Amino acid sequence: MQEKTNKMSLKFISLSENEPFARSCIQAFCLPLNPTISELNDVKTAVSEAVTNCIVHAYPDRAGIVSVEAETAGNRIHIKITDEGNGIEDVTKAVEPFFTTRPEEERSGMGFTVMKAFMDDVKVLSKPGEGTVVEMVKFFSSGNDAEVGERWGNDA
Repeated sequence: MQEKTNKMSLKFISLSENEPFARSCIQAFCLPLNPTISELNDVKTAVSEAVTNCIVHAYPDRAGIVSVEAETAGNRIHIKITDEGNGIEDVTKAVEPFFTTRPEEERSGMGFTVMKAFMDDVKVLSKPGEGTVVEMVKFFSSGNDAEVGERWGNDA
């Protein structure tokens, strides 16, 4: 039997008020995989960090487009977040904990570290002046239907 897949995509302007929108869309898209609350929070946090990076770093002085694509298959979600902004000069350095290009804004430099901590796989591809692609994968424990009530705090 072939595993069931689903896909979605959305694009929005790089405004800070669109970060919760992206996070909520991904949350809703994950629900058919029956994630635990902890797993769902992991994904929402990672997406929030990736989208915030686009808003703050890719388009610091102009609006641009942020794209979010997601695909589910089996018990996993694959998320791809893309911008066409400034790009990253040195990806290896950028993914190091506490590295930030915006210390004057008291940025912690932990965005990529958080993404890596909460997701099972994270890849960052970037070209200066052309933009950045962040791809993330999360595998869910995918409990059976009898566990739904316990997972979501209601009677299934």
